Amino acid sequence: MTARVGVVTFPGSLDDGDAARAVRIAGAEPVRLWHGDPDLHGVDAVVLPGGFSYGDYLRCGAIARFAPVMGSIVDAARGGLPVLGICNGFQILCEAHLLPGALTRNQHLHFRNRDQVLRIEAAGTAWTNAFQPGQEVLIPVKNGEGCYVADPATLDRLEAEGRVVARYVGGNPNGSQRDIAAITNEAGNVVGIMPHPEHAVEALTGPSLDGLGFFTSVLKHLVGAPA
Repeated sequence: MTARVGVVTFPGSLDDGDAARAVRIAGAEPVRLWHGDPDLHGVDAVVLPGGFSYGDYLRCGAIARFAPVMGSIVDAARGGLPVLGICNGFQILCEAHLLPGALTRNQHLHFRNRDQVLRIEAAGTAWTNAFQPGQEVLIPVKNGEGCYVADPATLDRLEAEGRVVARYVGGNPNGSQRDIAAITNEAGNVVGIMPHPEHAVEALTGPSLDGLGFFTSVLKHLVGAPA
């Protein structure tokens, strides 16, 4: 049976269509989820896409965190549902307390849009098992508030528990502490990533095909997950 991966659309989402296309290319069925509908329609995993949910008012992701769909996603994630938050989705996951820390204004105060090398640090998550630890991938970044910050104790805990999923290589585009580009929760089913893997899944449009591994990883995870 084909896996069904939900892609949420919030007011201001920009990359929901790209995320749905990446899910389709990976071999799953994308299911469009609406921010105002708490029904997850039986999906096997969820992607929170990039964009500017609710116009980024208050803080990035601060309003989206209270969307009806997020109540269902938080509950399901705590029960093991794989959830990937990309860029604004990463911000929403932090605001929803599914991931620690926060994403703040880029240290240089400029929007940064470029192709970025990442090093995969944790290949045991639901979204990164297609990679090898230490593997370098090329994926676009495009953010103005992508600087990951957390208190020293949280950063140390993420390091000690192997929960830093990816780091920036060859220059940090936003000033994120310890060059952190992606992190995971303790269970490894929830991942937040600031760069955009959904923009690196096709030779025609992406700088590489390296982003596809994030989406094929969750399919591999679902096959191995207990029924």
